[in-house]
Amino acid sequence: MFSKLTNGYCIVAAGGSYNFYSVYESELGSFIPVIQATVGGTRIVGRTTAGNKKGLLLPNNTTDNELRHIRNSLPETVKVVRVEEKLSALGNCIACNDYVALIHPDLDK
Repeated sequence: MFSKLTNGYCIVAAGGSYNFYSVYESELGSFIPVIQATVGGTRIVGRTTAGNKKGLLLPNNTTDNELRHIRNSLPETVKVVRVEEKLSALGNCIACNDYVALIHPDLDK
């Protein structure tokens, strides 16, 4: 709920406890970027985003500043897109890895 972990990056909720963030940073920081962020002003980055090592989908309530921060913090090879979709909990609606995705049938595109 408070993190999104892929083979290429990790996003953790900003404003959480130092212990929460430090575990991710100490275990993963030497292998992949660990980014503190919010999405739509909330800390539930795992529920609101869907992604893999190639890309990250953000809901339409993601602010421009949040989008810019995430885009600037991720490797250039990761395509970051804000999608206009009525279902904003993308992490609940899309399960994916680097090869396949299972998508909720009510998603528009």
